[in-house]
Amino acid sequence: MSPACSETSEHPFLCSICLEVLTDPVTTSCGHNFCKTCISTHWDTSTTSRCPVCNQVFSTKPQLKVNIMMREMPHLTLFCLSDQTRVCLMCSVLEHRSHQLVPLGEYLFEEKKVYLQQMIEKRREKLEEIRESVRIRKEAADRAKAEGVEMFIALMELVRRGLKELMKTMEEQQEAEEREAEGLIKELEEEISELMKRSSEVEQLSHSEDHLLQHFCSLKAPPLEDTLSDEMMTIKMLEMKRLQQFAVDVTLDPLTANPYLVLSDDGKQVYCSDVWKNLPDNPKRFSKYINVLGKQNFSSGRFYFEVQVKGKTDWDLGVVKESINRKEYIAATPKNGLWTVALRDGNVYKACEDPSVILHLKCVPEKVGVFVDYEEGVVSFYDVDAAALIYSFTHCCFTHKLHPYFSPGLNYGGKNSCCMWV
Repeated sequence: MSPACSETSEHPFLCSICLEVLTDPVTTSCGHNFCKTCISTHWDTSTTSRCPVCNQVFSTKPQLKVNIMMREMPHLTLFCLSDQTRVCLMCSVLEHRSHQLVPLGEYLFEEKKVYLQQMIEKRREKLEEIRESVRIRKEAADRAKAEGVEMFIALMELVRRGLKELMKTMEEQQEAEEREAEGLIKELEEEISELMKRSSEVEQLSHSEDHLLQHFCSLKAPPLEDTLSDEMMTIKMLEMKRLQQFAVDVTLDPLTANPYLVLSDDGKQVYCSDVWKNLPDNPKRFSKYINVLGKQNFSSGRFYFEVQVKGKTDWDLGVVKESINRKEYIAATPKNGLWTVALRDGNVYKACEDPSVILHLKCVPEKVGVFVDYEEGVVSFYDVDAAALIYSFTHCCFTHKLHPYFSPGLNYGGKNSCCMWV
């Protein structure tokens, strides 16, 4: 049987371990009484020497003291209810002759019944406490589950509504663009039809013998090439307007800047100086090349940004993967994670493929737009003012985060001192 421990008070005549009348009684240093066999067995089967009543822990197994008074108890066969003490037969006729006496065995039997009933009640109370705790925890868990389900359902509804609104907006935008394009196509077809009609009339007049009609200026068709050129420019401007809808705000990251570079406080301008700054060589910083990255990174969707390069003789521009080698010299190619175009010596434009592709541009771009479609694997460069495509990298396989990439080029004694503006 397990000891009563601290759940009930110690009975003066009962062992708290076996709950029987003390046999061969001993006392621990904390003052509690046990049967010698019970306490010895209890400590032999435990990892620590602990009092079963008050839970006091002993660093070493203590020496048990023989309780002399308790050992003499077998001679005390009566119990005085008046004085609440054990007495012998001699005392019953002397000191306690007028007191209420009962046989000790009878008293201990009743005391043991009360003692056991108290233990039962204590355990029943503990059982009820545990059951109540389980009930409260179950109710709390049920509430938490209900709230979680309710929150999840609300979140799903929010996502559903958001998706529905997004699809509606995209469809409306697509329909508007299609209507605009259809209008332009219709206008062009009408103009082409009119021009072809005039061309036919002129052709007929060229074969006529009426010289007056041959020189009638009102029938002279305007140059078809000029008209188509104007319409093509309109279409190009519309395309630029479409790309600019994906514009993102890009700021330069000073933690990536080569020590020769000087960045503006707002992170929108950069140029190369002749002075090497003593900066911490963190893992993000470019050590060999005059480069700096944008703080923003992209791993999905489409994005577009513009950079002003007016007045510069050298620059590099594009996007790179986040894991690019920043400490060694590497070739600026898609294989190494760079998709860029560059200007060299003021007039040599190239796409940094492997090998490089020399670009023959009709105009000198002063502002370059960069458009990326991550899922389609496309990086395109545009002359913003001319609304002209400079170059496109296609069939790219993006698996990393992409960062905008900038290099203002070396200063060259002030010849290339103009800033790049993001």
